[in-house]
Amino acid sequence: MLLKSCCIYSTGVCSMLFLIAGIALVLSNVFPRFVQSMVEKDVVLENGTEAFKAWENPPAPIYMQFYFFNLTNPMEVLDGDRPAVVEIGPYTYREYRPMEQINFLDNDTKLTSVNTKTYIFQLNMSRGPESDLIRTVNIPALTVMEKVKDSFIEANLVSSYMKSTGEGLFTTRTVGELLWGYEDPLLKALHTFKPEVDNVFGLFYKSNASNDGEYVFFTGRQNYKDFSRVDTWNGESSLNWWTSDECNMINGTNGAFFHPVITKNEALYMFSPELCRSLYALYEEDVTMKGVHGYRFVPPSEVFANLTVNPANAGFCVPAGNCLGSGLLNVSVCKQGAPIIMSSPHFYQADEKFVNDVFGMVPKKEYHETTIDINPLTGILLQAANRLQINVYVEQIPRFSQTGNVRTLVFPVVYLNESVVLDDTSVEKLQAIAGVQNVVVNIPFMLIGLGIVLGGIFMFLMCRLSVPESTAAERQPLLSS
Repeated sequence: MLLKSCCIYSTGVCSMLFLIAGIALVLSNVFPRFVQSMVEKDVVLENGTEAFKAWENPPAPIYMQFYFFNLTNPMEVLDGDRPAVVEIGPYTYREYRPMEQINFLDNDTKLTSVNTKTYIFQLNMSRGPESDLIRTVNIPALTVMEKVKDSFIEANLVSSYMKSTGEGLFTTRTVGELLWGYEDPLLKALHTFKPEVDNVFGLFYKSNASNDGEYVFFTGRQNYKDFSRVDTWNGESSLNWWTSDECNMINGTNGAFFHPVITKNEALYMFSPELCRSLYALYEEDVTMKGVHGYRFVPPSEVFANLTVNPANAGFCVPAGNCLGSGLLNVSVCKQGAPIIMSSPHFYQADEKFVNDVFGMVPKKEYHETTIDINPLTGILLQAANRLQINVYVEQIPRFSQTGNVRTLVFPVVYLNESVVLDDTSVEKLQAIAGVQNVVVNIPFMLIGLGIVLGGIFMFLMCRLSVPESTAAERQPLLSS
């Protein structure tokens, strides 16, 4: 009987100990912190690690899609009507972007590399071949006209040459020419007198099978939050295009990788050479991709807002004080003076004026917003869509009859969607990590559950123990009589 009682009370004591231990572990958050600390140590740019292999040569397929805006009423636009455009696309390219020329620095806390990008056309994923014709703004001609408009002699010479060759404000070129380059007659003529002027123009001329310069990245060895963060680009720790130190800062990663253990209340910073600036994204919602949990981050409207909405953006107004409006970024200062304006596709989140200036603009969040879905524990991209639109600032230039009576407007040329979806092999690895995480993180709850079960057993045994004693007491008088 004594042994039986000892076992019962031992069960009760174990129940209390498991409950106390489980609750204490839940409150102290020990196991989640343990998992996070292990990931923080493993996610480092170091030879032999999984993180380095994925960073050096991303396993997930990346695609670049181009959607052009074909102008349908050029003569009416020259007479002062608003442009009417039709979206044509996609023209899809497989993008390869390995890190090359890697050298470790400063006790492996930093490394240098170049990010070579190569684009291979995918006809089966495209609307048509690269030979499809697009009518759009004649960017080389407009750039030259803008540069010489204040010089009477140069303006007359350029205008006369354009009349002799039949060049005007608009041109018709193939998709391949507009993207990767073609010999422009006006630029060729200028090249004769100014050899520094390249006679070839293309929106992504010299961008295929090439890189945008040397980066120095932090490896994350000293601080996990520095994983893949850009330290310098082309030997500089800041830019020099903008009119404020804040706008010239190089912040964050290159957008392909992020540090592990991401929280919902932090801002993810990225440096974009295409935009010639840094930007950030904020948490929007929880998502699930192929069964893997993630956080969706998106750039808020404040990133490209007018200085009246976001005074910090005053430095992006070039020349100083010349601001175009919300949703636009004048990048002519970093595009050899070409009147290039960047925005989201279809002027999504831009001032309504820019949408109304061009017939055919239909901005929609689901199609035109940049999104980044990240696994919060590892910082690995689950899927992402980087969406940008290239526009040209168009205005009437009195010394050039080629501009006619055109309205002053921001003319959309093409928008791109650079997208990636995590490959199945990487998904399986993340699912395995998530499985281990769930087991480890739930250990305290398992202890609590075990404590509850043992507590139930203890109560049951105590009840059973008390029943025979009461029955015996009731039967004693009957035996006596």
